[in-house]
Amino acid sequence: MGKEKTHINIIVTGHVDSGKSTTTGHLIYKCGVIDKRTIEKFKKEAAEMGKGSFKYASVLDKLKTSKYYVTIIDAPGHRDVIKNMITGTSQADRAVLIVAAGVGEFEAGISKNGQTREHALLAYTLGKRYKEIVKEKIGYNPDTVAFVPISGWNDDNMLEPSANTPWFKGWKVTGNNGNASGTTLLEALDCVLPPTGPTDKPSCLLLQDVYKIGGIGTTGILKPGMVVTFAPVNVTTEVKSVKTHHEALSEALPGDNVGFSVKNVFVKDVRHDIVAGDSKNEPPMEAAGLTAQVTIRNHSGQISAGYAPILNCHMAHIACKFPVQKEKIDRCSGKKLEDGPKFLKSGDAAIVDTVPGKPMCVESFSDYPPVGRFAVHDLRQTVVVGVIKAVDKKAAEAGKVTKPAQKAQKAK
Repeated sequence: MGKEKTHINIIVTGHVDSGKSTTTGHLIYKCGVIDKRTIEKFKKEAAEMGKGSFKYASVLDKLKTSKYYVTIIDAPGHRDVIKNMITGTSQADRAVLIVAAGVGEFEAGISKNGQTREHALLAYTLGKRYKEIVKEKIGYNPDTVAFVPISGWNDDNMLEPSANTPWFKGWKVTGNNGNASGTTLLEALDCVLPPTGPTDKPSCLLLQDVYKIGGIGTTGILKPGMVVTFAPVNVTTEVKSVKTHHEALSEALPGDNVGFSVKNVFVKDVRHDIVAGDSKNEPPMEAAGLTAQVTIRNHSGQISAGYAPILNCHMAHIACKFPVQKEKIDRCSGKKLEDGPKFLKSGDAAIVDTVPGKPMCVESFSDYPPVGRFAVHDLRQTVVVGVIKAVDKKAAEAGKVTKPAQKAQKAK
């Protein structure tokens, strides 16, 4: 996959069994990424499991529109694995929300514990703005969002207008890049604004897979020969090559899903939730503590000092303690309402101090938005969302520097 087209990552979200995997798999198949023989194999396997409608659900990869190369990220719909949805959302540039419109299905998705509601909240909190809302069986067209009625199973309005929806006259949107219109899901994907990652900032790459050290760049540039530091594990080495979808790149830009190879770094030295950055330009460091602005979204009781839930930030899912609640603020204006509140409840906004229970790497939202937003998951639901205002960095210690990194540093 070359670089002549802009690359974007799109996460597909929605309630459990709303048709996310079937829709994305069918779309990828219709775009010619996989062949009919492979689909027949999936169909046979699905039938053997007694789930014939799952034949497209195993197809999750990439596709190409007239403007973009698109990597598809499928979010799990079950509330018990919501942290995986948070991980996927942190990698995405844009989001598609699948809303099942069957009787009872729509209501279940937007209920208090429904994942349509939960996914929409998390995607908004983590920086995604829905440019397409796909609604199975029924749809309508507001001015600012593309609503596309589709059937991921029957191929209605996926790539071509469907005769099964004669009442649907097409979608129209008005945005910062002008007006756009169309009738299909693929056209809606093609009209999104491309991501604008900051290439002038120091490099920041989130590791997703340890075994092949794959990740997604959020700021800066990554290229072969660069010396990078992994935090919070404090390992420094040289980048040997950078690839995306098995094709070599001379450099990777913000938003690119890449795999990069290094030498003399072992699996035990790194893990999937760490951050890599340019060792010569503000390298990432472990956070000893952080100050955040939070909003309590859905908690059944009161949150007091000492609250220790799981904090989900980029790829990291780590228990953090809230030892100090500095001040309660107005949700809209940010104006201080109370110093040192004894407790917080649903609907409150506050400035709090947080201490990670294990080493983690985060940054302030103003400097690095992708690693400065978080959601707190507790009681099987999202209870707190927030942004990081400031980070107390842990004093740097001598870490592991590989021989390739030492040679590269001397050469420069």
